[in-house]
Amino acid sequence: MGDEQQQPDAVRRFVRHADAVLAIDDELWQPISLSAIARSAPQFGETVLDACCGTGASAVPTAELVGPEGVVDAVDAAAPMIELARARAEAAGGLPRLRLHVGDVREWEPAGYDLVQCVLGVFFFDELDDGTRALIERARPGGRVAITVWQHGAFHSFRQALADAVAEVGGGSPDAPQEADRTPGTTGAVAGWLHELGLERVRADAVPRHLALDDDLAWRLVLGTGRRNLLDGLGKKARRRVRERFTALLAERGIDRVDASTITAVGVRPA
Repeated sequence: MGDEQQQPDAVRRFVRHADAVLAIDDELWQPISLSAIARSAPQFGETVLDACCGTGASAVPTAELVGPEGVVDAVDAAAPMIELARARAEAAGGLPRLRLHVGDVREWEPAGYDLVQCVLGVFFFDELDDGTRALIERARPGGRVAITVWQHGAFHSFRQALADAVAEVGGGSPDAPQEADRTPGTTGAVAGWLHELGLERVRADAVPRHLALDDDLAWRLVLGTGRRNLLDGLGKKARRRVRERFTALLAERGIDRVDASTITAVGVRPA
């Protein structure tokens, strides 16, 4: 199930650039994941499915919270991500109740989890509704499902500056959608969407987050997020020119912060 050729394009990009994803862990992925699990609220002794777990930014602290009587199954389609998650778990002192798996979570057979959570992962699904519904079905009746997505407007001006830089260098006019375009982007829309997919008592919370930019972080955010897809097809020299122009455009437009706000929604599977 972890065959790279069978993975969606977005997943394959993350597979190829796993180290770049990890390079922005402290600034982006870890804070977002911690805010998400503050809302999904894993409890001691619970069984948890962490879907599209990536480098383990949510799975590892969740395993710490459920303790030795709980279980966390963390699943990701990308083997390099699972290896990074394994290293994260080892750095945390080893978590024997954290079980890491390479596979397509849409085909994951175990069910009956107390909590199913997915932090910034559902946009990897080719069929958004079907993939998310598959996650909901992994929870036990009465169990919780927590989904985190980008809020509307996240990375918008940042991505536009990058797209303009690519176009000016000669890379054409990139029109690849960003992740936020594939999922509902307001609390009401996210809650309504998950209710339509079968959850009850859905609560969606916006989590504002803005990162102060310097030239180094700005480029690391390009390389370690879905914005990197705008660089596809460019050689090293062209990418260097894009970076120079992108940095200049950020300064010209006064973009010294990036919006990395998210929405976490938690609902209950009907009993």
